[in-house]
Amino acid sequence: MNVYAMLADAIRRRGRETAVEHGDRRLTYRAFDAACAAFGEWLAEKGCRPGDRVLLFLRNGFDYPTLLMGTMRAGMVAVPANSKLHPREVAWIAGDSEPRVIFTHAEHVEALAAALPKGNAAEIVAIEDFALSTLAGAPAQPVAVAPEDPAWIFYTSGTTGKPKGATLTHRNLVAASINCLADVFDFRQTDRVLHVAPLSHGSGLYLLPALTRGAHNIVYDRSGFRPDEVFDTIAARGVTVIAFVAPTMIVRLLEAGPRDDIGTLRGIVYGGAAIHLEHIRAAVAMFGPIFHQLYGQGEAPMTISYLPGRDHLGADDGTLLSAGYVRAGVEVRIRDEDDRDVPDGTDGEICVRGDVVMAGYWRNPEANARALAGGWLHTGDVGHFDTGGRLRILDRRHDTIISGGTNIYPKEIEDVLASHPRVREVAAFGVPDAEWGESVAVAVVANDPALGEVDLLAICREHLASFKKPKHVHIVQELPKNAYGKVLRRELQAMFRR
Repeated sequence: MNVYAMLADAIRRRGRETAVEHGDRRLTYRAFDAACAAFGEWLAEKGCRPGDRVLLFLRNGFDYPTLLMGTMRAGMVAVPANSKLHPREVAWIAGDSEPRVIFTHAEHVEALAAALPKGNAAEIVAIEDFALSTLAGAPAQPVAVAPEDPAWIFYTSGTTGKPKGATLTHRNLVAASINCLADVFDFRQTDRVLHVAPLSHGSGLYLLPALTRGAHNIVYDRSGFRPDEVFDTIAARGVTVIAFVAPTMIVRLLEAGPRDDIGTLRGIVYGGAAIHLEHIRAAVAMFGPIFHQLYGQGEAPMTISYLPGRDHLGADDGTLLSAGYVRAGVEVRIRDEDDRDVPDGTDGEICVRGDVVMAGYWRNPEANARALAGGWLHTGDVGHFDTGGRLRILDRRHDTIISGGTNIYPKEIEDVLASHPRVREVAAFGVPDAEWGESVAVAVVANDPALGEVDLLAICREHLASFKKPKHVHIVQELPKNAYGKVLRRELQAMFRR
């Protein structure tokens, strides 16, 4: 089944209703289907065949949903790249995935062409010169594909090296979309869904279940996340759902304060990184129990576990600190370093199995052998099941600090310091220690220039065991992050060594 076939019912029932809106431009479901079909025909005229890759190096915009869904409709493979990447980084992705066509903005064409590997024959198309609206196509049936055929190559953020292309099949995307509707968020045809995050990643994945239900999708294209503009859009457009936000966006919404004209909002799906306890408590207090948490990876998108909005209201710390309950159609086991199951309550690596797990990394058998050993996705995350059956994620395995033979998880230190009202952001990391092997260091972005090491250590003494307290405190202007907003601990470690 082609994942695009999930839209068939919405196209029939909601044909005259808006599928996609951007600024003052709209496409009804019928027009969206025709545009996707026309784009597939255009790709075929360019010599593209089912299985060929189409790379999208684009910011959010009116044409993005059509290019994304039209590629998969034609049986070809979408390769969305984060628009914040440097053209040289995108050239590496192009060299790995070997697309037939690359869509980007005019400002990147020259640099991207110069950076492509020798022999790469991809045609680069500037979106500003591409008149999608002039294409004509008969909305024939989506191209028939096998469930195991690739639909989307999702390149990881590469926090520990070069990004790897998680190959998501049509089966993967169908299963992830159905599981989303069953567990994480029940999109409705009456919903107006705002896509503020990049459609190249989380928000694009949530486009699938939203379109499946016939919802009205509004594309937000600002270069940065501006809370006041988001609130204005919610109020003006009657937005009911924000499809996906990262925890940092929730913090920005909190800082902007409450608004009395956004009462239409009934759901915000968040995930992508851990959120600090104080932040989610404050968000629920300010906006109500409209937050729906997901835990997933590019290798298993929109899935693994979830914490519904109702469980956020009046929840104890253990519930809010958890990643919730295992999703329908997903198996999760916690395993030790010898890949053996451990009892509930015991820490270990989170391993996942199910139709939502990727087919493997694109042309990377060595990485596949490690990540998919024994038929289970080894997530690299450390966690356990708590007494309520919820999954608790402690940290990334490679971020764990081992001091004197004892594991220390950076997130528990970060949670404590983030509760300080004068702390904006914090990252904990390990540094070499001649006596203990590693010791704890923290980098803190302060809201108050008067905040100092004494203040931070005092709150650590109050809430943390002595061996977990930071030995080194750095007040910094900003934390180093990659294009996806993830903190680069290895850069912090390098800064410390320097």
